[in-house]
Amino acid sequence: MARPLDMLPKAHLHLHFTGSMRHSTLIELARDQGVHLPDALVQDWPPKLRATDERGWFRFQRLYDIARSVLRRPEDVYRLLREAAEDEAREGSRWLEIQVDPSGYAQRFGGLTETLELMLDATEKAARAAGIGMAVIVAANRTRHMLDARTLARLAVRYEGRGVVGFGLSNDERRGRARDFEHAFRIARRGGLLAVPHGGELLGAASVAECLDELSADRIGHGVRAAESPRLMERLADRQVTCEVCPLSNVGLGVAERPEDVPLRRLFEAGVPIALGADDPLLFGARLLPQYELAREVYGFADAEIAELARQSIRSSAAPEPVRKELLAEIDTWLAAPA
Repeated sequence: MARPLDMLPKAHLHLHFTGSMRHSTLIELARDQGVHLPDALVQDWPPKLRATDERGWFRFQRLYDIARSVLRRPEDVYRLLREAAEDEAREGSRWLEIQVDPSGYAQRFGGLTETLELMLDATEKAARAAGIGMAVIVAANRTRHMLDARTLARLAVRYEGRGVVGFGLSNDERRGRARDFEHAFRIARRGGLLAVPHGGELLGAASVAECLDELSADRIGHGVRAAESPRLMERLADRQVTCEVCPLSNVGLGVAERPEDVPLRRLFEAGVPIALGADDPLLFGARLLPQYELAREVYGFADAEIAELARQSIRSSAAPEPVRKELLAEIDTWLAAPA
């Protein structure tokens, strides 16, 4: 019998706030608030997506914005994060770093600072109730002006040590170069935050290299296109820069045709640290555990290799050192148990 993957301690480092919502919660909140949901978010869920062209990305973003629109009250934020923490605990995730862009909610919750404080309070309460560790990554939107990113970076730094551990950069790579946001990332790094931009999803290896060279990334969201360049994989391995690989998201957005085409094995064997992630379960229909199941069933990872994936997720996280040591010891215990 295979070792149970839901009992394997792991860290989840690539999960977006809105995209973490349970589908059932989306349906309920939309009904209560009179929000009309398109078929793609109801009977045809999870939606069929392909974002490798501009029209496809626009459709993905439109569905995302509709989902965001049902989160209107502070109690909705508390509910979303409580349920996300419960789902993580159920799958064996013991540390979660959830990515938020406060500007997407600032108008309804009283401003950027008020929105972030609401999310941090909800995160703290959710973590305590679920018995896991949680932290927040503040993410800028690369389709907005770089000055907006600097504002968010300064805000994030103000809450370093109070729940914020990193600064990210998300949305369509094709509409915002990483180098344009170097100043914002410099503010974040000087303030003690991890640099965790997205790269190498919709664009190739050069996008990953730009995150590495221009933003001094500690981790890279996705990063799978680094597999197109052996030299780049070598650099990532040498610097121990983690790629947050989200296989089912890659397939859902058309970055890869099939799970088999996601270069997880190639990156792993090149020595690139990997943290498996779910990205946006609300739109892709799968949380963290199915990504680990793919590692076993599709990519042929033995349990020792799966344990190493879990270790890499813990080592790449911002979890306090005592938490890391405890979780790494528990991974060893999981692996030592009879299969």
